[in-house]
Amino acid sequence: MNIYERIKATAKELYPDMLAFAQKLIRTPSISGGEGALAELNLAEMKKLGYDEAFADAQGNVIGIVEGTAPGPAILYNSHMDHVSPGDKANWQGYDPYGGVIDVCEADSADKSRKEQAECLHGRGASDVKCGEAVQIYAGGVLAALKRAGCPIRGRFIFTGVVQEEPAEMVGMTHLLDVTFPERGLTYDAMVSSEATSLKLYLGHRGRIEMLVTVYGRTSHGSAPWLGINAVYKAIPLINKIKDELYPSLPSDPELGKSSVALTIIECSPGALSIVPDKCMISLDRRIVPGETKEDALRQIEQMIADIQRTDPEFRADVRVKSAREVSYTGVTYTADKIMPAWKLSPSHPFVKSAVKALAGVGQKAEYGYWDFGTDASKTCGIDKKPTIGYSPMQEQYAHTPYDKCRSDFMKKALEGNVAIFLDADGIGEK
Repeated sequence: MNIYERIKATAKELYPDMLAFAQKLIRTPSISGGEGALAELNLAEMKKLGYDEAFADAQGNVIGIVEGTAPGPAILYNSHMDHVSPGDKANWQGYDPYGGVIDVCEADSADKSRKEQAECLHGRGASDVKCGEAVQIYAGGVLAALKRAGCPIRGRFIFTGVVQEEPAEMVGMTHLLDVTFPERGLTYDAMVSSEATSLKLYLGHRGRIEMLVTVYGRTSHGSAPWLGINAVYKAIPLINKIKDELYPSLPSDPELGKSSVALTIIECSPGALSIVPDKCMISLDRRIVPGETKEDALRQIEQMIADIQRTDPEFRADVRVKSAREVSYTGVTYTADKIMPAWKLSPSHPFVKSAVKALAGVGQKAEYGYWDFGTDASKTCGIDKKPTIGYSPMQEQYAHTPYDKCRSDFMKKALEGNVAIFLDADGIGEK
């Protein structure tokens, strides 16, 4: 029996337990800042599966390690433990968002070209990312079982479940890699993300910058608006320039697509009846491609402000990157700018090529893709410059929706694929 056959045989044995574990994860609410119960489940499961180490750090991230029998690369397998709100339960087509029900239902094929009848696991987080999390944890379990059976394992498998990914400041991932790993003497050579990829290898995504533009005016009584300067009215020329001039001029990337800017929130202050507002606050969601920077994004808005000021001496405005204060379930607090770098890995990178070979070994043909949304891979590949791929059973179109689900047949394939990717990892660190 070759190594790929052994992977398949061991994965088949553990598959029912993995599916039951995924149900437990979905039945355990873990909205950002409240991941404690889920962390305990993950730690208990890794210990049950025979991980060499399983522990939580000060922020509440969980780490599990399966040591190989020979030196080799350290591959980080990463999932986030938090999820977004289920929203209105009336939209869930009769499913309990925390029910973890398994049934046969209509689901998209991997390439979204057709509808199929497939067994699916339903509930909030099924596609973002609890089913992928269960698969990654059980990939470590397969490796531990193979090691017990005398199979040579090269390198170090590191599962990490991080807190607070959904708010998009990467505070969980940053604490894990910049604080916990150095404290524990851990390093990593490459990462596999469990974010939704429909069994494809995902190789990048655009970056994200959240900006706040404040346009200033002067209050007056609502009965005498001519005595004030209405900040909302003053904001209209800037909004139009962003929509009509900036957006069409933004660059594109051949794989990641076009940069974009979206007005997501508009507010005014004081925001009361009978008073003309003296501030208009505009939130902008700016997606960037490789080569664009925070400074570029700010400069573009500043230039438009200056252009308007040349024709309207009353116009005053400024722009800054938004920040947020995030508190973990353990009480660790971070204030972080809302910036996520763009990143992209070449299909010719040795880590990608080794993953393609690994998937072929378990009967899967590798295809490439790129996320529309952002992930914590902005930290590993965008900042740390470590080769990073996405590979998981989940489908991006179901994330954050009331149709949140994951196909169980994809989970079985992803379990085999994740183990094979680790065992075949090669050329890590080469550019």
